[in-house]
Amino acid sequence: MVLAPLFDMRLAPFVILVIALAPAGCAPLAITAASVGGASAVSHTMNGITYRTFSAPAANVKRASMKALAHMGIKVTGTSRDDAGAEVLNATANDREITITLETLSASATRMKVIARNGGIFFDSATATEIIVQTERSLNRA
Repeated sequence: MVLAPLFDMRLAPFVILVIALAPAGCAPLAITAASVGGASAVSHTMNGITYRTFSAPAANVKRASMKALAHMGIKVTGTSRDDAGAEVLNATANDREITITLETLSASATRMKVIARNGGIFFDSATATEIIVQTERSLNRA
């Protein structure tokens, strides 16, 4: 009596790839990239949000964000507050729609979330990251 193989050998490369990637677990869900000089980290999520927490009051981070956007030639189209009371900046650049949310964590800590959409569907994490990096630079100059 001949036993049937457990799986088709043509699937072996695929099985090996799955086994090799399995230890990565949830690592692809959150990626952290060091900014210029390695002074801070910018985090990204799979749903297109790029964020960083600054050790600065929300008013200072807003002022630095506005300077960063002006430096990058990005036009602020409006500001508002969300239901939780966080400051929301809306901006546009070429075919990008940008939303920046500044959430006060404490008197001296602010979480900045940036979403840059390209054409309304695709996320542009490079632009979102650069906005955060330029905001940090502006804060360091103040």
